[in-house]
Amino acid sequence: MADPSTRTVERALNLLAAVCDAGSLSLAESARETGLSASTALRLLRTMETEGFVRKDDDGYRPGMRLVQLGAQALANESLVSLAEASMTRLVAATGESTYLNVRSDQGSDHGIYIAVREGTHSVRHSSWVGRSIPLDGTAAGAVLRGELGPAGYVVVNDGVEADVTAVAAPITVGGRTVGALSVVAPSYRMSPAEAERIGALVVAEAKSVLHAPPSADLRPGTAASS
Repeated sequence: MADPSTRTVERALNLLAAVCDAGSLSLAESARETGLSASTALRLLRTMETEGFVRKDDDGYRPGMRLVQLGAQALANESLVSLAEASMTRLVAATGESTYLNVRSDQGSDHGIYIAVREGTHSVRHSSWVGRSIPLDGTAAGAVLRGELGPAGYVVVNDGVEADVTAVAAPITVGGRTVGALSVVAPSYRMSPAEAERIGALVVAEAKSVLHAPPSADLRPGTAASS
């Protein structure tokens, strides 16, 4: 027979899984789905809420940001991250700047989360934000995830998340739906308008290549790809 502490962990994990499977559960639904008493379910949910694993709103309990962050970190060797590895590596080689992969935290969320990075080669470069959430509002990756693109297919934002940092982002799409944002992030003093335009074309080409054939454009440093 499992000891009490193990049993508590099992109950908490089952409860968390029920919330994730449903997307949102009231206290009564949580108790019913897991066979727990309402008092036990409430105690566990409050503990998970304190730790960020669930969040409470008017409709009940939903998966929390801490769970999203852990999930994003677990994706580091899977699916979209694996598919984007080659594109991110080529972008670093072509620009010398750090390259990120960003997805929406969850459907309808107003935040995105970085799930992969390839750090740049400059001595002064943007460092890893893997697992960090960012607002969609006011950021290059956020604009891309919302479908807010410029005529050239990319977005440039200065000082979006940090002062003196510029990001250039383009969408990764499947069947017309944006599933991620590929971005190059650099100190603003290295990102002149001409350089932002050059990098924008590269990011667009590589974002298109993630789920399709590699781009035919020359991505060597100092060359521009066609968008």
